[in-house]
Amino acid sequence: MEHQKTVQPVRLIVAAALGGALSFGGTALADDGLGDYRDRFEPLPYFPPIPAHNSLTPEKVELGNMLFFEPRISSSGVISCATCHNPALGWTDRIPRATGHDGQIGERNTPTVLNSGFLGSQFWDGREPDLEGQALGPIEADIEMAMDLDMALERLEGFELYQEKFAEAYPGDENPINADNLAMALASFQRTLNTPNSPFDRYLQGDMEALNQQEKDGMVAFVESGCIACHSGPALTDSNFWAIQVPGSTDVGRYEVTGDEADMYKFRTPTLRNVGVTYPYMNNGATETLEEAVAIMGSEMLNRQFEDEEIADITAFLHTLTGEMPDFEVPALP
Repeated sequence: MEHQKTVQPVRLIVAAALGGALSFGGTALADDGLGDYRDRFEPLPYFPPIPAHNSLTPEKVELGNMLFFEPRISSSGVISCATCHNPALGWTDRIPRATGHDGQIGERNTPTVLNSGFLGSQFWDGREPDLEGQALGPIEADIEMAMDLDMALERLEGFELYQEKFAEAYPGDENPINADNLAMALASFQRTLNTPNSPFDRYLQGDMEALNQQEKDGMVAFVESGCIACHSGPALTDSNFWAIQVPGSTDVGRYEVTGDEADMYKFRTPTLRNVGVTYPYMNNGATETLEEAVAIMGSEMLNRQFEDEEIADITAFLHTLTGEMPDFEVPALP
């Protein structure tokens, strides 16, 4: 079963390529005159870059899947990664700020893990460079899972199934249940949580009918107004840090990481992929609707007040960025 799940994206890539080739003879590929705008964007690949030190294998993905849903690596035994990154809720929690150990409320909104392998850094403040670095932070954070890492590993060692799965994923390790392997397994699983083939991706690949006229008008407005300056690349983020103080937020952002005054109130540009299903918005989660988020970004980052029609058009365009949700299985834990 795991092998089938792993190769399925490859089959989808072939199918998509064939479908694109076959559609070249149809009316769907008639040019709509917006090629200069389409050329500013990139379709989302089926997989992000895979680091050389953590090759993507079926065994790591399967183990990472189990660990992502494993609550016993939290001190309470009831919180897992999936608690805040719920697959049914766009792989986030859809509440303003995350609720963690003992009911504590975090300072920031939970970002989705969808397409997170395409990001140049992790967390709102970019304090970790990659998914491997990100993986262990929530386990140890007092306000999240509040678990001593050595104790978490000890708990995993107590299950024969985890002993087998770690050994299969890391056959060259004498003691495979360790922190590095835990992080690499979680990162491997997360690199499979991608959402290709959105309506906008199909449009970029040649299906001119994948977007309606309002959505195309929104794409044009998105480019013309300057949104694309920061929201670029396949994940529609430059992964850079920009200063913004959204309503109600006193969060100093990246300054907490660097201590550099120049980083005060700076946050990493969030991905816009699946933004229609990952509400609420902004670092404090106080922005409930996408329309409100578009208006705030216009005033705060572009120094302009969008007209209602522009907001409606850009919002319609942003909804076309919702792709196909990843195929996975909720694991049976030991």
